[in-house]
Amino acid sequence: MASTRLRLATLFAAATIVVGACSSTPKASGAASGGAGNDCAAGAAAGGTAQLQVPDVVSGKFNVAMVLIGPHDDGGWSQAHYEGLQYLCQHLADSHVAYVELVPEGTDSEQVFRSLARKGFNFIIGTSFGYMDPMATVAGEFPDTTFLHLTGFKSNGKNFGNFFGAIEDFKYLAGMLAGSRAKKDGIPKIGYMATFPIPEEIRLGNAIARGVAVTCPECKIDVRFINTWHDPQKERDGAASLFDAGADVVFTGADTPAVADVAKEKGKWAVTYDHPSSCSGRDACLTAPYWIWGPEYTRIGQQVKDKKYTAGYEYFDANSKAMGLFGFMDGETPQKGIADLPPADVQAVKDNLAKMLGGTMGRFDVFAGPIKDNTAKELLKAGEKLKQPDLDQFPPGAPGSECSVCMYWWNENITVPLPALS
Repeated sequence: MASTRLRLATLFAAATIVVGACSSTPKASGAASGGAGNDCAAGAAAGGTAQLQVPDVVSGKFNVAMVLIGPHDDGGWSQAHYEGLQYLCQHLADSHVAYVELVPEGTDSEQVFRSLARKGFNFIIGTSFGYMDPMATVAGEFPDTTFLHLTGFKSNGKNFGNFFGAIEDFKYLAGMLAGSRAKKDGIPKIGYMATFPIPEEIRLGNAIARGVAVTCPECKIDVRFINTWHDPQKERDGAASLFDAGADVVFTGADTPAVADVAKEKGKWAVTYDHPSSCSGRDACLTAPYWIWGPEYTRIGQQVKDKKYTAGYEYFDANSKAMGLFGFMDGETPQKGIADLPPADVQAVKDNLAKMLGGTMGRFDVFAGPIKDNTAKELLKAGEKLKQPDLDQFPPGAPGSECSVCMYWWNENITVPLPALS
């Protein structure tokens, strides 16, 4: 894993610079709750990382803290997690919640995790890939505190667990819609604006590509890495670059709805991410794969509170009901750009969504063979499927759970070369 550790160090440094450009001042916020029906609204106090005003715990409560990479109201990734925390506050009796937002990955996040643990929080949640190693370090120092990390792959089996979901299921469905749209428009090119070149972003790009191939076998996919999770201007610039290069539909892996705003200006289409509000009310947005964290956070929080939580690696599929595809879930109306697509394509998306929600189709079906990469190398034969380490890791993989195929390949319809591993 030496190459992965070097890569993580590089990503942490990049993320620190990017977030600092948005806001160099992490902001701590907290809210008290006595369980369901109580006030969970948050107040805020600001300060630099070294002088951070860390939220206090409430004696006699189950104290939960969340660390966010972006602002809690970003309309995307961080807002979805923040709303999940508020859901926990409302549904987990005798709980108190707090959050710290705009915390860069790397050393800054390690300081925040340590400060929260020293304050006495029982359960600390970190919501960004680059928090993984810092959180692992702090978890070793505070064995009586439970830590949960999102989007990574490490766990100590004691008080530091890992947790994520198969949003690739929904990226695949969105890829089917984008391919149908591009074919209908006679512009067989899709763009993917990825954040960092990490296994998660390559996995999601490949899921999109495999969905596109179902409805538009002739479509090709271009990729840009913007090296930020949250920077509206960089997101706009990345989206514009892909549209200007000929893409009819552009996906984002980042946090804001900027890609949909640029799509409207260009007369093209976008697929946003993370939160329904990123797509709702934006006619140029086809759909958005999004997260529903509240019930999952409440479930795990109850386990931690009852001292029944087993720290390990948990990865949920679509049948958890913790994810959605905007415009296609109960009570939602498909977006404008879906209305004139071939009915058979739309029905195929609906049928696959029903299978996913029913538990008969999942991430290992999305990545079932045959699979060829964009160098024509055969990765999987028909009937073969990837395993979980293959989805999560660059080669050689984590000791004890090494990947065999690994997530360092582009699907055959992606036209760009792989990013170099450090």
